[in-house]
Amino acid sequence: MADVSLRQLELFAALPNFSTLSAAAAHLHISESALSHAVTSLEKAVGEQLCVRRKARGLTLTPAGQQFAKQARKIISDTQELVLGARQEEELRGPVKLGCYSSFATNVVPELLEGFPRRHPGVQMEIMVGTNEELLSALQAGNLDVALVYNVSLPLGYRRRKIYATQLEVHLHPSHPLASASAVNLRDLASEPYIQYEATPGTVNVTDAFTALGLEPRIKARVSQTNLVEALVGRGVGYGLLMSRPNRLPTSTEGRPVVRRPLDPPVTDSHVVGIWPEDMNLTPRAAALLNFAVEKLGGYGRERLSGGAEEVQV
Repeated sequence: MADVSLRQLELFAALPNFSTLSAAAAHLHISESALSHAVTSLEKAVGEQLCVRRKARGLTLTPAGQQFAKQARKIISDTQELVLGARQEEELRGPVKLGCYSSFATNVVPELLEGFPRRHPGVQMEIMVGTNEELLSALQAGNLDVALVYNVSLPLGYRRRKIYATQLEVHLHPSHPLASASAVNLRDLASEPYIQYEATPGTVNVTDAFTALGLEPRIKARVSQTNLVEALVGRGVGYGLLMSRPNRLPTSTEGRPVVRRPLDPPVTDSHVVGIWPEDMNLTPRAAALLNFAVEKLGGYGRERLSGGAEEVQV
């Protein structure tokens, strides 16, 4: 059997992130011919085709190649952990890559990015903010260690750890008749102008909640940013429905007051969770980061929802 080097595995593990061999070569700081030779050598070693390289310079991994890249990433990750583990005694050192769902990133990332490196100065944090689809893709590609997302409509194949409890709540202008209530029934909002936050899985959850009551919201505007929802609510354009979040001020980004009230009966009780592929082990740094997130954010929402920060299999 031909020898396979760690460098060859490293090169091939990066290929799923690129659509052409030339783009991969540029990112890896290697010539395209050298990268092509490394791939050919690997294919000879394993005895089958791992990717399709077309004349138009397109690059597609075969099913065998996709599996090979996945296993190569694991070998590289395990090797890095082996080296780091041999170097360190008690202090954590090395990189940790955290993904965060965009709608609540401004409410959780600052606390984590400020506090975690202060506690573990030997760890280098990298942050990716994105949609559910972007974060799941990055996890599968090995570009993230762990991602923080809502525990709603997640696919199989991920392990989860609860970070904090959350639920859908209504955002109202202070002059709205329902703003003085301690809680709001979703039925009382159906005829009101609604500022809809367009994102997966939030949009479907809200639509399903209205449909379950035989109602349909009167959508005034559809926007893709939670800050814009709150800005429009602060101007009295309509009401919003967003998941509750820690570290918030009772104002919009323009400094206008916004009233937030829970729904009664509740709709979409859930958690923000840390997730990672079930076939991958958390690095000590990623595990420590989740512990820190639970410590700093885990108390939020528990007065309304049950549940702790335990890990669960999915």
